[in-house]
Amino acid sequence: MIRSANNIVRCLAAILVGVVVLTVPVHADDDVLATLRKTHPRLLVLDSDLDRVRDAIQHDPFAKSYYKGLQDAAEKILTQPPVEHKLIGPRLLMQSRTALGRITVLGTLYRLHPDPKLFERARTELLTIVAMKDWNPSHFLDVAEMTNAAAIGYDWFYDQLSPEDRSTIKHGIIELGLKPGLNAYEKTHPSWTKASHNWAQVCAGGMMMGSLAIADEEPDLAREMIPLTKTGIERAMKTFAPDGGWPEGPGYWHYATQYNVYYLAALETALGNDLGLKSSPGVSETGNFRIQSTGPINKSFNFADAGEGVAPAAQMYWFAREFNHPEFAAAERMQSPKFSDAFGLLWFDPDGSTKDLPRDAFFKGVNVAFFRSSFGDRKAWYVGFKGGDNKANHAHLDLGTFVLDALGQRWACDLGPDDYNLPDYFGKKRYTYFRLQTQAHNTLTLDNANQPPTAKAPIIAYDSKPDRAFAITDLSKAYPEAKSAKRGVAMLNRKSVLVQDGVSGDKDLPVIWSMMTQAEVKISDDGATATLIRGGATIEAHLLNAKGMKFETEIPKIDPPQTPLKGVTRLFIKPTPAKEIRIAVLFAAKGDQPKMELEPLDKWSDASQAK
Repeated sequence: MIRSANNIVRCLAAILVGVVVLTVPVHADDDVLATLRKTHPRLLVLDSDLDRVRDAIQHDPFAKSYYKGLQDAAEKILTQPPVEHKLIGPRLLMQSRTALGRITVLGTLYRLHPDPKLFERARTELLTIVAMKDWNPSHFLDVAEMTNAAAIGYDWFYDQLSPEDRSTIKHGIIELGLKPGLNAYEKTHPSWTKASHNWAQVCAGGMMMGSLAIADEEPDLAREMIPLTKTGIERAMKTFAPDGGWPEGPGYWHYATQYNVYYLAALETALGNDLGLKSSPGVSETGNFRIQSTGPINKSFNFADAGEGVAPAAQMYWFAREFNHPEFAAAERMQSPKFSDAFGLLWFDPDGSTKDLPRDAFFKGVNVAFFRSSFGDRKAWYVGFKGGDNKANHAHLDLGTFVLDALGQRWACDLGPDDYNLPDYFGKKRYTYFRLQTQAHNTLTLDNANQPPTAKAPIIAYDSKPDRAFAITDLSKAYPEAKSAKRGVAMLNRKSVLVQDGVSGDKDLPVIWSMMTQAEVKISDDGATATLIRGGATIEAHLLNAKGMKFETEIPKIDPPQTPLKGVTRLFIKPTPAKEIRIAVLFAAKGDQPKMELEPLDKWSDASQAK
């Protein structure tokens, strides 16, 4: 009923927008602002949407919980001073995000149930940020997010602000946000203006929000900015093709899609159209990447400078409604049952189920595959496996890596990023830092050397059947010393995982197999079995072709100023160097090793569905 009522409201809104369009002069046929909603609020959530939100709060336990979290957040905000112009390293980003969070929390509660103290606190925040000397344009994400915060506050509180306050805030949006943005797009052309990664979406999103907030008062500025942002975000949105995967990993998928949705949602509420952007290939399906990259214990396959935690993603509710994917909403409720931000409530969708979600997935555009035994069971088996591209933004040198969950624990882990403020972290020193090196990942090294930063590894075979699901990646470009290198990962009968490697060359190859784990590890006397113990659960890793090989362990140590590792063990296999090396490791519950015969990876490929 909620969705049906909402659809009726949308139809009525579309009719009203059509009426507004008739009042636009004839010469404005190609004017991007021809359908601009003249009144406020017009960004992201219209007043006509609020009854749906209020109804959800009354009748849905998730929405009720989100609302209670919003109230608690607001009470805390009321006791805190406004944000300061305080850099952390080269960034003002933390302050920008704090301002955005505070303004949207206070604004949402005020719009649902007006309270003068909420408005006054939001007004203080707004006047504070526009009084800053700048929003740190040298790191333009900071500008984009602060512009977004100011734009939402200006738009949502427009009717409550005095004319003087409106003038002050609008001036700040223009001088601290939009003018630096125009200068970047049109004159200085920093790298983000040509990027196809998250920076393009965040910067375009912030500039679009600022432009639409004041478009009726500063139409020439908006008309100049909007096409520039459209070009930038179109370039980035092509990265979702063909199937919604994201090469920067789940963490930056969240950031990129958050601002991509701000952009699209604001277009629809302010202009009544999406400028043709929603049809970009892969965008409608990208919620699947979020779902599949999250394991059963709510940890992500955190490749590419991401932590393994899974932050709530309110954009999943927007995707669910806009693209008729109610399963996206159901998955988000399952992954994020508690309050995260205001849009989790404002875009909340109560529909959908996860019961028909596929247990396996292959994202061809980014060469990542996922397999699991089931959804909704914390003890399910789950593996994320990647080939990919070492040149991708935020990439580590990790082609062939995997993570493994089972029995409620993570057994093979990714160490994630280090401190972004380390010297030259995104420059020449990047791959001198341990967490970003090949040996720190669950893959192969040749004599502990890094993979080339330019290497790619396509997934060349994939199959999904109930008793055997697998993928194979060609790692040959990752190991130039070898003639051929391939890795296959298979889930067998939904209760064990096989990792099998084949490497060949013209000379003896010093291959090392590595896996990082936070489990306690015990090696059998013959070195063929590693028992992993964590959180009261136990699994075993069996070295199936153990001749001349054995499991070993070490505690990796890294030097300051890198962040120390805590509780991490490196499980590794160091075969005798040879021209042909095959390594096969089977992970299974203790005492549950299936009987099986190893087949060459080329035979796996015979069953592949990959194109």
